[in-house]
Amino acid sequence: MIALGLTSKIKFQNTLKAVYFLPYMLGTLIVGFIFNFIFGNLLPDLGKALHWSFLTTNILGTSHAWIGILIVTIWQGLAFNTLIYMSGLQSVSPELYEAASLDGAGAWKKFWRITFPLIAPFFTINLVLSVKGYLMVFDQIMAMTSGGPGNSTTSISVLIYTQGFQGSQFAIQSANGVVLFLIVAGVSLFQLNVLNKREDRIEN
Repeated sequence: MIALGLTSKIKFQNTLKAVYFLPYMLGTLIVGFIFNFIFGNLLPDLGKALHWSFLTTNILGTSHAWIGILIVTIWQGLAFNTLIYMSGLQSVSPELYEAASLDGAGAWKKFWRITFPLIAPFFTINLVLSVKGYLMVFDQIMAMTSGGPGNSTTSISVLIYTQGFQGSQFAIQSANGVVLFLIVAGVSLFQLNVLNKREDRIEN
């Protein structure tokens, strides 16, 4: 939906694109540190001023710290995902929409019968890259919680780094690294296989 909005004929299109893609251009660590300040200072101050008790506590210091990381990860990841979908939308020939309009097709029918089938490969690559990235999430956690509080936000990548390079479990974490690689490769191949078959059904 965001990609459709940014590729439609709207005012200040280029400005909106620049603002929207700013989080992706800043870098994961920078965004993580910014939100660390927001969750730790700005939101608690705002909660105290408005007497909203649920905002007065830094969420990154509670058992719900994963929610803060999830918000930041999704907010930043949307820019790259949208960029892929925008590339797919721009590859669809306008002549197809013109022909569909002459046949009396509405906006929803154009999307379902023309847009969606033609950008199906972009859904495939987007989903594979997203799942791979989230299985290996590291930067956001290190910038915001370092895996805490306790181990509530420790991902496998963070565990490999902290215990392998900073601890004394290099051999064990090397094995974990191999396991993580096999899991990511297996999930990616499974997704490609399933989604490619789905693409073929859609095109047929």
